[in-house]
Amino acid sequence: MKLDKNRVVIGMSGGVDSSVAAALLVEQGYDVIGITIKTYKYEDVGGNVGNDSSCCSLDGINDARRICMDLGIPHYVVDFTETFKKQIIDYFVDDYIAGRTPNPCVKCNRHIKWEEMLKKADSLGAYWIATGHYAKIHFNESNQRYILSRGNDVNKDQSYALWGLTQRSLSRTLFPLAEKTKPESRADGERLNLGIEKKGESYEICFIPDNDYKRFLKDMKPELEHNVADGEILLDGKKIGTHSGYPFYTIGQRKGLGIAHPEPLYVLEVLEETNTVVVGTEDKLYHNALIADSVSLIAYSEEDFTDKRLFTVKIRYKDKGDLGTCFLNEDGNLEIHFDQPRSAITPGQSVVLYDGDIVVGGGIIKTWFDV
Repeated sequence: MKLDKNRVVIGMSGGVDSSVAAALLVEQGYDVIGITIKTYKYEDVGGNVGNDSSCCSLDGINDARRICMDLGIPHYVVDFTETFKKQIIDYFVDDYIAGRTPNPCVKCNRHIKWEEMLKKADSLGAYWIATGHYAKIHFNESNQRYILSRGNDVNKDQSYALWGLTQRSLSRTLFPLAEKTKPESRADGERLNLGIEKKGESYEICFIPDNDYKRFLKDMKPELEHNVADGEILLDGKKIGTHSGYPFYTIGQRKGLGIAHPEPLYVLEVLEETNTVVVGTEDKLYHNALIADSVSLIAYSEEDFTDKRLFTVKIRYKDKGDLGTCFLNEDGNLEIHFDQPRSAITPGQSVVLYDGDIVVGGGIIKTWFDV
């Protein structure tokens, strides 16, 4: 089927950003099709399934349908629950059981919101897909690559969670909100009479609408709590207490340890093999190097990324970033040596490299070390 470059499929959650993005595309003369992805079965995940702050909630689907009716565009709900279960939910649970702290949104963006949406766009004859992300895309003529960069709203920038997008995905993506700030998007929602301009943000993981990941893990693996309870909490190699299960702790965690100590203690390591949680004082959280796997480069090809390069490196979404020397080691993994030690480098989380506002690429943190 020949794809129509005037037709765009937009992912719609029923929130401010995707609704305004859809309306702007209609204003610009595109043939717009609204798609809401059903990513999980509400009866399976528990929690507050009607929570309208979740990006995939029942209320969100209803709002997206109403917005599309008001805009005079078709709206479809697409069931991706089976794929989402295998690629996102199972990965999320498995990572916690392996002692890591996963970032499911990054994986969902690549495999569900883009790869699966592109398949749907192909079936509808649409060349473009669009989302309400605050980020930018441009084509670099010098190396013939599509480049991802931060959006105009520094407080809302979402480029960190998009480092896994492929060149094919970027080449067919529109970001209608790239040049806007969140207040400007809300103003557009009011101007266009969409009725969603005062709707709140969604912060929690969509398939954990009550934001209680411990409850979710217990529901997914009923035997988990029994199997991992009463493991040791170690300080300087000595047992100082017991924990409720290593998957329920994350690196950098201070609260909920249940230990009295003259100095504040933080989780330093989560060891699945021995069901052990290692704690220590804040200074022990700092390390100056890491290795990441599942590497994806955007601004360069692997062939062009052979030398050691200095970039700004973010190790979590809210991280302001610090300088680090970055290179692909002999195993093909991303190795980063920081100019200054970083606190709470967490296996399972994303590390993202920036050259100014440009997203160079990223990976999944495998381990930290010191050089």
